[in-house]
Amino acid sequence: MDLVPALQEPLKKVLGPATAKVMAEHLGLHTVGDLLHHYPRRYEERGQLTHLADLPMDEHVTVVAQVADARLHTFASARAPRGKGQRLEVTITDGSGRLQLVFFGNGVHKPHKELLPGTRAMFAGKVSVFNRRLQLAHPAYELLRGDSEETVETWAGALIPIYPATAKLESWKIGKAVQTVLPSAQEALDPLPDTLRAGRGLLPLPEALLKIHRPHTKADIADARARLKWDEAFVLQVALARRRHAETQLPAVPRVPRPDGILTAFDDRLPFTLTEGQRKVSEEIFADLATAHPMHRLLQGEVGSGKTMVALRAMLAVVDAGGQAAMLAPTEVLAQQHHRSVTEMMGELAEGGMLGGAEHATKVVLLTGSMGTAARRQALLDLATGEAGIVIGTHALIEDKVQFHDLGLVVVDEQHRFGVEQRDALRGKGKQPPHLLVMTATPIPRTVAMTVFGDLETSVLDQLPAGRSPIASHVVPAADKPHFLARAWERVREEVANGHQAYVVCPRIGDEEDDPKKTGRKKTPEDEAEKRPPLAVLDVADQLGRGPLKGLKVEVLHGRMHPDDKDAVMRRFAAGETDVLVATTVIEVGVNVPNATAMVIMDADRFGVSQLHQLRGRVGRGSAPGLCLLVTEMPEASAARQRLGAVASTLDGFELSRIDLEQRREGDVLGQAQSGARSSLRVLAVIEDEEVIAEARQEAAAVVAADPELTGLPALRTALDALLDEEREQYLEKG
Repeated sequence: MDLVPALQEPLKKVLGPATAKVMAEHLGLHTVGDLLHHYPRRYEERGQLTHLADLPMDEHVTVVAQVADARLHTFASARAPRGKGQRLEVTITDGSGRLQLVFFGNGVHKPHKELLPGTRAMFAGKVSVFNRRLQLAHPAYELLRGDSEETVETWAGALIPIYPATAKLESWKIGKAVQTVLPSAQEALDPLPDTLRAGRGLLPLPEALLKIHRPHTKADIADARARLKWDEAFVLQVALARRRHAETQLPAVPRVPRPDGILTAFDDRLPFTLTEGQRKVSEEIFADLATAHPMHRLLQGEVGSGKTMVALRAMLAVVDAGGQAAMLAPTEVLAQQHHRSVTEMMGELAEGGMLGGAEHATKVVLLTGSMGTAARRQALLDLATGEAGIVIGTHALIEDKVQFHDLGLVVVDEQHRFGVEQRDALRGKGKQPPHLLVMTATPIPRTVAMTVFGDLETSVLDQLPAGRSPIASHVVPAADKPHFLARAWERVREEVANGHQAYVVCPRIGDEEDDPKKTGRKKTPEDEAEKRPPLAVLDVADQLGRGPLKGLKVEVLHGRMHPDDKDAVMRRFAAGETDVLVATTVIEVGVNVPNATAMVIMDADRFGVSQLHQLRGRVGRGSAPGLCLLVTEMPEASAARQRLGAVASTLDGFELSRIDLEQRREGDVLGQAQSGARSSLRVLAVIEDEEVIAEARQEAAAVVAADPELTGLPALRTALDALLDEEREQYLEKG
């Protein structure tokens, strides 16, 4: 972040080319500054060792423990010299549990001499199970003798830092490298303004870097982390505040709907009244549209809270004001679904220029990549002449050939699926920057909204429209209780017998993915398990059609089908001609079939919390209650089962998004936003540090309002440039 010459020094100059190469390849660390900002994940205390009892399976771990026992076994082996192989088994303990280390072949000699009973060391390796016991095979290790000059120097103090490491680079090697560059921390430029730092009692940056890498007490660690959290929160919020400030400087055409136009006509023909939330959010949007600067608003809400209705009213307001509106959807299925529901909601108001079109009508066109040439040419013409007031499409809307008469509003659905270049390309099609409304169907905790979407004003729809039915959700433990799965299919038949329809969702499609030769993927034991229900759409559809759902009309829908076929399948399902739709997550968002009341999600543990919530939102959209069954083979005590239990226990998307965030690493949550750039948050935890983020946002807004170019804060500018170098620009664009 704080790039001054000493911290810009390439690691190969300081650590040598071999170590620097491994650090670059495996940890993405290139400079002294990068390494100083690679903080320890946790700390071991010499007197209080790691709990071996709590080791996670299949993870690369570092433990500090004592050798309890070491035995060398000789066994017959055709491959070993003289027909005899050797295996060294070492048992280590930390008082909480025991762990076996195994060394084979030529690798036994050194540990056989060094790992004697009573020896203490740090061990690193991947945890596996052999004969029902946890073990590390061929772990790397570092002895903690306490008498060697270097070891005492390197691990001075009672707290041993454990760094995020890889199989090629153990924690203690990173620790030694940090020791080498630590003196450079004195030259780190402090991005926080002095008044802010002093006012909040935060350490200077050089001191914080020293204390995070070489703490003497737990208080040192707490002070250092508190300071470094502020760095991350503040620099990011300054970047977002500057973006918000820059947006307010841009010109835009104010779009004020005329009182007796298409919006009024649309409201008059609505068969229901808008919810209080929909009215309030619409007012916020109309106020933004009426200003001479581009609107920049995030509209988030519960699954089924009526976001499309709010977006459509905003689009009609812009059409009233003489402009055009474009809605960008992430998939063709969703674009077609939106086009269908918008034209249905508008009725004759969507038949502008046609016989029977209403007085204020406009044309609503669809534009996707798979359209026929004639239809595409007509749609492009309608957009260029202004005949079409509303266009709904996929990224095909962004192509150079697409010209608008007067683009006034861009609505982006499911923001996280669009790259920044795509969003900007569409915004660049207006004579002046168009207003922007971003919709997301995944409820976002306030902290994430402030961090990831911090340059957008946020509107929240938290009421469900009247007439929406409750959804009952249950976990179906197929492995423990196979009869529960049989009952699930009975429930589907009952729903169909009552005149309703059902979805069955699977994680995979099941054609070439099933062939390990084609995918290069070995079949896992889970894949081979006999009792496991098939995971793939094609298998499940076939099995259901011949078995528990025999006699019902079952169809499949997945992403590799031809767009026309997908549309035909959706149309038949929407028309009630299909009883059961077996699909992948292509139905996750936007699909609206009120008569579908049941959903069975196979291998539900393979989906994320928010994805399950999205999928579940496809049922209960009409007057009949919805049912969602989460089928899993995971054991009751597993984290995956607990996650499914959480989804089954609440319909509150905001609550689920918090659970989701707490269960995942921060980087995953912001991963979409960061496009893999190395500006990921290292110590700031988005959920726990809500206060820091909120306060940093206020401080940042004040700093930018007083000095938008940050001319009086050169160190902050430097930190910002580091955050916003070319590849990281996308972090803030939330691509």
